[in-house]
Amino acid sequence: MEKRILGIILSLLGIAGLIYAGISFMNGGLDVKNIKAIIFSGVLGGIFFFAGIKLITNTADKAT
Repeated sequence: MEKRILGIILSLLGIAGLIYAGISFMNGGLDVKNIKAIIFSGVLGGIFFFAGIKLITNTADKAT
């Protein structure tokens, strides 16, 4: 059960990171700092999201 909760938390953090990257991209600004922030938050958000989804799907339900 704890793995499933961790997977949900990781997925939510990943979604938040991807949304932040999307908003930063849409707001524009071609500074090197902004591009680095978009790439960093997008990659980190993707890693968190897919790790959380993988953790949720690989965790077997146990009958108590």
